[in-house]
Amino acid sequence: MLQTDKIHMGNLFLIPNTLGDTEILDVIPSEVIKIIKQIKVFASENPKNTRRYLKKIDKGINVDELTFLELNEHSERKDVEVCLSWLANNDIGIISEAGCPGIADPGAELVALAHAHNYRVIPLVGPSSILLALIASGFNGQNFSFNGYLPIKANERTRALKNYEKQSAAEHRTQIFIETPYRNLKLFEEIVQTLHPTTLLSIACDITTENEYIKTLTIQDWKKQKPDINKSPAIFSIYAAK
Repeated sequence: MLQTDKIHMGNLFLIPNTLGDTEILDVIPSEVIKIIKQIKVFASENPKNTRRYLKKIDKGINVDELTFLELNEHSERKDVEVCLSWLANNDIGIISEAGCPGIADPGAELVALAHAHNYRVIPLVGPSSILLALIASGFNGQNFSFNGYLPIKANERTRALKNYEKQSAAEHRTQIFIETPYRNLKLFEEIVQTLHPTTLLSIACDITTENEYIKTLTIQDWKKQKPDINKSPAIFSIYAAK
């Protein structure tokens, strides 16, 4: 673990967040919390949520004394460069809305820019819904792809699902993707209607929370039941290798 008394200015810390309504100490290591409490500048998608998260970590943190930089999907290159400029004299912590930053997260662009300017990038240990879903799926963990969101248009989404299934069968690859929570059930229906009956589908929902749901079945068996995943964050994984 990184020694908190040896933090130097100009480091970019990748700070984990909880994946839902979970006790902080259940998923965020105490040593990571010590580091977070030393950082004075934070970059995130929603500064209001970041303030709330920091107060949840420690009610004694005075968020009014901290600097919050907004970095979201609408941020332009110049906005990322402004964030980078703070690294000249400060450590910066990137915080995602959930889980670890940098994956399906706008913070990745700041990370890339920090590397290009020779700043140290330090990932901190915390929950990753993608990796937790993968290791709980029973699928191949040596060859896998995270594909993010599927296309919005129905015909393109169907084509993508078939292509992922074909790649999985040919390369023994686990295919992982996500959807906006309110579209989970619609995506589920499309998956069971599109993929081969023997293809395996794993659904991991509300990971690390009291409502955690993780199940792996064949498409054929999924057709006999409907998971209760409406409006909850979920990870979908398929594996078609015989």
